[in-house]
Amino acid sequence: MREIKIYNTLSRQKEVFIPLVENYVGMYVCGPTVYGDPHLGHARPAITFDVVFRYLKHLDYKVRYVRNITDAGHLENDADQGEDKIAKQARLEQLEPMEIVQFYTVSYHKAMEALNCLSPSIEPRATGHIIEQIEMVKGILENGFAYQVNGSVYLDVNKYNEKYPYGTLSGRNLEDTLEGTRPLDGQSEKKSPVDFAIWKKASTGHIMKWPSPWGEGFPGWHMECSAMGEKYLGKNFDIHGGGMDLVFPHHEAEIAQSNACNNCNPVNYWMHNNMITVDGKKMGKSLGNFINLEEFFTGNHAKLDRAYTPMCIRFFILQAHYRSTVDFSNTALQAAEKGFTKLMNAMETLGKLSSSDTSTYDVNELQEKCYAAMDDDFNTPILIARLFDGVRIINSVKDGKESLNATDLEKLKNTFDTFVTDILGFVSAKESGGNDLTNEVMEVVLKLRENAKTNKDFDSADLIREELNKLNIQVKDGRNGSSWEVKS
Repeated sequence: MREIKIYNTLSRQKEVFIPLVENYVGMYVCGPTVYGDPHLGHARPAITFDVVFRYLKHLDYKVRYVRNITDAGHLENDADQGEDKIAKQARLEQLEPMEIVQFYTVSYHKAMEALNCLSPSIEPRATGHIIEQIEMVKGILENGFAYQVNGSVYLDVNKYNEKYPYGTLSGRNLEDTLEGTRPLDGQSEKKSPVDFAIWKKASTGHIMKWPSPWGEGFPGWHMECSAMGEKYLGKNFDIHGGGMDLVFPHHEAEIAQSNACNNCNPVNYWMHNNMITVDGKKMGKSLGNFINLEEFFTGNHAKLDRAYTPMCIRFFILQAHYRSTVDFSNTALQAAEKGFTKLMNAMETLGKLSSSDTSTYDVNELQEKCYAAMDDDFNTPILIARLFDGVRIINSVKDGKESLNATDLEKLKNTFDTFVTDILGFVSAKESGGNDLTNEVMEVVLKLRENAKTNKDFDSADLIREELNKLNIQVKDGRNGSSWEVKS
């Protein structure tokens, strides 16, 4: 087995990865809160940990990859007060909360499939694990690290800090955290402003609530990941991943909850991807500057010059190291598109090359450099740079400037198949069922159909749909406009 080094947020250094059980890896990654369309900020952790998942599996680890769906308990501004994000969206759209959950979960899955992200081994939902969360709250209370007041239960951070140092992941100490807080309305029932809810009493009219020993309420947002991580991976597991914005308070709270309940540190390696930025500011729904993935795929957004394929988006994200920020711009996306096209064209050329009697290039060295890049904290930009070294050789062989014998040619093909397809997860436009021109043509066709509907020319709109159907192209009408896909 190869030696992998992972940057551990907990220790703030790269560490040799040693799984708890030989040849087995347990990995938990924080998934989306499903109350809106998936956007580029959702794509980055999904793609980042998809590559980690792919590489570990390639090295013959048996990986249990758990990624949650948050469908309850996540309040506005990630706070203990306010409206549930999903319940608020349900109220705005005049739907049941579970309708919102279902619609946006399906939307998220479709986007992940388009980005060629493998499905996790298990995808648990918060609402499906209320019992487990209640039991964990009970355990924390029994151990004396929490208190009940007015039907809510809060983790006593000061009491916790007497036994376990609080803030080990984020680098914050309790004194600094206290200095940075101020009393807020509705927080008077807490012993300290740094205490956080692990069970929250439901206010009058709160829709998403469940019975508990402390009355009707709902689990704190942080609780779901602690409970589900333990259920599916054990009290201590190998890797926990997520966005850097989750380090505090979410992941810090997870550590505190698990220690308080089980007297054991839950995770050995904490991995965090950095942010996607727009004009230097984090991209996110709460900030109102996000571009959802469907808009990227259709080009239907004011900040976009045109549409970009899912593989272009994947390449754009992976050409930067996961711990680096990535700043959105059309120029950057167009450069990524050119890079991706060049890489895939080279793969197509590689499949047509003929071998020679001798080799003028050391394929073994290239292959080892590719592995070395991934072994060093999953360094995808270095891996892509090494693959472009290979692209140069492919084009040189094509032009007769370099030669490869049959063995080396086959090894080069295997190297590209392994790293481009299996590990980086790239697929060509032909394999994904379309290309840039097809997307542009379909965008025009759908606009013509939409214009026909606007003008109440429903016969023409229906005719366009019928003719496309004959070509095995299915048109789907949704609340955000029309989309298309090739029928399988």
